[in-house]
Amino acid sequence: MSFSNTHSGSVDQLLIAWRQGDVNSRNMLFDVLYNELTRLSAFCLQREGGVSLSAGDLVHEAAIRLVNLEQIEWQDKAHFLAISAQIMRRVLVDHARKKYADKRSHQKVTLLTNHSADNDRDDTFSLCLLDEALNKLADIDKTRAQIVEMRYFGGVSIEEIAAVIGASPSTIKRNWRASRAWLLSELDMQEQLPDAET
Repeated sequence: MSFSNTHSGSVDQLLIAWRQGDVNSRNMLFDVLYNELTRLSAFCLQREGGVSLSAGDLVHEAAIRLVNLEQIEWQDKAHFLAISAQIMRRVLVDHARKKYADKRSHQKVTLLTNHSADNDRDDTFSLCLLDEALNKLADIDKTRAQIVEMRYFGGVSIEEIAAVIGASPSTIKRNWRASRAWLLSELDMQEQLPDAET
């Protein structure tokens, strides 16, 4: 998925006006970018199976969180959409954690319950594991974590990530490959850890 160039100049102007406190510009910005935000949310949802949110629900929840962000220095449309993808990830992770907690709280546990064969390790739990691993990566290298967020959760192209991060496409590709390898290794280690309940 790549960001459309339509209204790019006007979007940048709306972002500047919003940053200066113009609520009408903020509302116009969401109107102008609604279709792109919906495509972005559909991409995020396509990646994560078993999510009960619709693309529209995800856009609306992300929009609420975007509006509530403290003074952020919007650079341009690509930056706005990259931050939107990051927030959509947070919404999905929060939704997954709640869903997983609800499943756990309603599970009847007896002495005969087999905790070692955890059948609840579904897509919801996997999303939580990915989030934990991504947070660890951010502690090690924030830029690489941002690349993963934009690429995996937002479907942002290498060239667009390069523009947002301020690095060459070849550097972004190299960091993307290294980040993927690190995350796969980290997720494999997390899956092998014994369950705290056993």
